[in-house]
Amino acid sequence: MPGQRGDAVALDTARPGFATTVEALRLHSWKLGAGQAMEVINQFSEVDFTHIVDDRADVHISSRDGRFYLGYFQNGRPGGDDEDWVTGEGWVIAVTGTANIPGYRIAFGTETPAEIVGGVVSRILSTSCPV
Repeated sequence: MPGQRGDAVALDTARPGFATTVEALRLHSWKLGAGQAMEVINQFSEVDFTHIVDDRADVHISSRDGRFYLGYFQNGRPGGDDEDWVTGEGWVIAVTGTANIPGYRIAFGTETPAEIVGGVVSRILSTSCPV
């Protein structure tokens, strides 16, 4: 069918404006809702990572070498007007860089599906190796 990935879509230049077909505009179902945080947290062994649950029931996980951090904030990350924070931030992943290569930080909202965060975590963990 025209409009599917890899198929060419003909453009009618004789008629101005935007034209498409009903088939090209079909609806999709997307994963929504926070899901189960344990799908992410269970990826971290207690042998290689430190797990902390604080007084707000937020979960903090760090690698034993201190270069990887994951924070899970079920009700949003705490902070204030004078701090660098994002309202509704539910997940924070940070990897510390080296003297020559900068690290990175990724944040997801409280309603980001755990399966999505888990996929990112899985990929990050697959790239780590002992030095």
